[in-house]
Amino acid sequence: MHLIIALVMGGIIGWLAGMVMRDQGGIIWNIIVGCIGSIIGRLLFGAFSGNGHLTQNPFDVKTLAVAFLGAVILLAIYNLIRRGSVR
Repeated sequence: MHLIIALVMGGIIGWLAGMVMRDQGGIIWNIIVGCIGSIIGRLLFGAFSGNGHLTQNPFDVKTLAVAFLGAVILLAIYNLIRRGSVR
């Protein structure tokens, strides 16, 4: 059940980050961006906060914000490498 929730939330977060960064991708791309962005966000949050612990609730505002910021950072890096500019 947790895997399904992670995939759905990853798809939503990836879709929202794609809307912000003007990146057109399909549902699989959005899920990949959202899930990897969540990992990047958690690593960055852990580096800045010192402990890196977020709540286990996937619907917590802090968890969603960190995942969204990680997905936006991932898309910015992707755009920089692929197109040479961060749109």
